[in-house]
Amino acid sequence: MAFRGLKPILYGGREVWPLVEGGKGVSATNHASSGAWAAAGGIGTVSAVNADSYDPEGRIVPQIYQSLTRRERHDELIRYAIDGAVEQVKRAYEIAGGKGAININVLWEMGGAQPILEGVLERTRGMVAGVTCGAGMPYRLSEIAQRFNVTYLPIISSARAFRALWKRAYHKVSELMSAVVYEDPWLAGGHNGLSNAEDPLKPEDPYPRVKLLRETMRAEGVADSVPIIMAGGVWYLREWENWIDNPELGSIAFQFGTRPLLTEESPIPQGWKDALRELEPGDVLLHRFSPTGFYSSAVRNPFLRSLEDRSERQVPYSRVQAGEHTVQLDVGVRGKNFWVTPKDRERARNWATLGFGEGLRTPDDTIIFVGLAEREMIKKDQSDCMGCLSHCGFSSWKDHDDFTTGRLADPRSFCIQKTLQDIAHGKPIDDNLMFAGHGAYRFKQDPFYSNNYTPTVKELVDRILSGD
Repeated sequence: MAFRGLKPILYGGREVWPLVEGGKGVSATNHASSGAWAAAGGIGTVSAVNADSYDPEGRIVPQIYQSLTRRERHDELIRYAIDGAVEQVKRAYEIAGGKGAININVLWEMGGAQPILEGVLERTRGMVAGVTCGAGMPYRLSEIAQRFNVTYLPIISSARAFRALWKRAYHKVSELMSAVVYEDPWLAGGHNGLSNAEDPLKPEDPYPRVKLLRETMRAEGVADSVPIIMAGGVWYLREWENWIDNPELGSIAFQFGTRPLLTEESPIPQGWKDALRELEPGDVLLHRFSPTGFYSSAVRNPFLRSLEDRSERQVPYSRVQAGEHTVQLDVGVRGKNFWVTPKDRERARNWATLGFGEGLRTPDDTIIFVGLAEREMIKKDQSDCMGCLSHCGFSSWKDHDDFTTGRLADPRSFCIQKTLQDIAHGKPIDDNLMFAGHGAYRFKQDPFYSNNYTPTVKELVDRILSGD
């Protein structure tokens, strides 16, 4: 029995519950979780971002890069990505057994997004119902969907972003837009679509933002039957009762990204699952360290705190003596053309005595101070870059034209591919980026998870349908 007012929707040619599994990249969502979500009658989402593939014995194939140049490693990455996502879709489709629907999720800002998406859709015809895509402005999503006869679901964080996509491209392929995902920029896990006009410290109520999105869709002639999928901050459906069957909002579906992490079928390691049970309110941080340049939300673990500390140990400098920059920096740098304030020189000297005596320049005419081991790790990660992003602030990579952003690599960031692969495959959770939505603290409060209980995906979907 479904929570009052919640009705199935027609999607992918069959009736499904308006419950969508969020597609969490780099192996945090795979065939087991998404196939089970579809089998339970919802819309499962296979992440097509650096997904795992398997050898004949069923073991995960490590993504090891053999090529010497970044361009060649980027080609290897694309091959890994296509092979992995195809394998995940096929397995998920089999598990679903004709129930629910299977979507795939890609990030437009991932390196090689278009050839990867095309390669996956070419080899999974008839299995994928729709493609969700965000992290950037994926103008070409609709034409790719049209070419492979799948539906598309743009992920946006404002009515303004939707209108820009619609005016430029989507109005031409309107019949294949099966839903619009509103991803709350303050509450969702992973990368968030905060604009420069929005304050990261002042969350806005999603209701008026989604109401404005529906009004914008109506003004462009989009039918109310095209669902808006509310993503970010959704836990109990009973907390969203006034959204369901609400004429102001039209058809509404709900996406769950964080809750499916703690299920039997979830592929994340046990240590990650255990850590989710211990989180408190405020333990998830909205930050700007990602090499994508986007805000993102992750658990404020030692890895994230080390990035905060790294940026705290930072001083601006000038190449010439000017203004308040009257003294030369004498620690952490080679050469004399680093002029700083007397106060900042003292700070740098103090950091050096604490073991942070290595200076690294940033693209913003500042220097950060790190220890020798951290400096070597940063340099190695930058040189090992395989081009996993279309634009990478950490390595200066760009996946097109002249293959460089033209900016100095930023040591305040990190290799996102390495850390997400590591945490998903059992490396220490304290040493890696742990994405989560801001409601993850509710695992500790929700009686459903008491006594270390871990539900199956089917049990979780049934629980959600009950309102809890």
